[in-house]
Amino acid sequence: MPKKSGSPTLREAARRRLSSEPAMRVRRALARRLDPAVQDSGAKSSRGGNPLEEYFHANNRGRRIHKWLHYFDIYDRHLRPYRDKPVTIVEFGVSHGGSLQMWKAYFGPQARIVGVDINPKCAALEEPQIEIVIGDQGDREFLRSLAARIGPIDVLIEDGGHRMTQQIATFEEMWPSIVDGGVFLIEDLHTSYWAKHHGGYQRQGTFIEYAKNLIDQQHAWHSEDPDTFEVDDYTRSIGGMHAYDSIIVFDKATVTEPISKTKGMRSH
Repeated sequence: MPKKSGSPTLREAARRRLSSEPAMRVRRALARRLDPAVQDSGAKSSRGGNPLEEYFHANNRGRRIHKWLHYFDIYDRHLRPYRDKPVTIVEFGVSHGGSLQMWKAYFGPQARIVGVDINPKCAALEEPQIEIVIGDQGDREFLRSLAARIGPIDVLIEDGGHRMTQQIATFEEMWPSIVDGGVFLIEDLHTSYWAKHHGGYQRQGTFIEYAKNLIDQQHAWHSEDPDTFEVDDYTRSIGGMHAYDSIIVFDKATVTEPISKTKGMRSH
């Protein structure tokens, strides 16, 4: 049947839909994601979104990155202040090296990025601005030598072996190297509930239970039992603890005894 005069063909209708402004925006966004130049500098966001999440979703041809998607907002919330500054960033757990490249793009050209892994094959993933150190994070002697080698650390991201002894040893040995104002971010803490990682609900020795004790230690200033619950180095250096699903972020600070004051006039 001949088409009616003035009615568009299916092809013309499709062309109009594709040339509409909303469709053009989608096409431009897809083009940006597929552009290798954008993938190389994917931490740039023209719309004020999360640059880490944008980098991740654009990383179709880069080295592999494996992350829980809700991590990206947590990362950006706590790590954004360190971007485009001369900082030292350490990540335990190199795997395929994709996250190290993501941090390189995110923190900018002044950042020194150090990856730590037990797998000697990871040494081949070094590139300008990214160093790789091979060693066992469960070995406290290695961790002490690593701390001496790296020096002061602004941001440490613990994404290593996920066993409880590894996580606790890494925190205890590397925490002194975090600078005042720095961050120690430990992730994948759901393993504290998994038997294969020596975890379990309220099981002693997991990092979650260890962190609960650190909350107590933050409050040691208020202890009425100083013989068993006294102020220590953690009380004096943990400025804050931020607990999320599978992540705890520790803020490093010089903490002094809290002071309470009253000002203003009585109302009754």
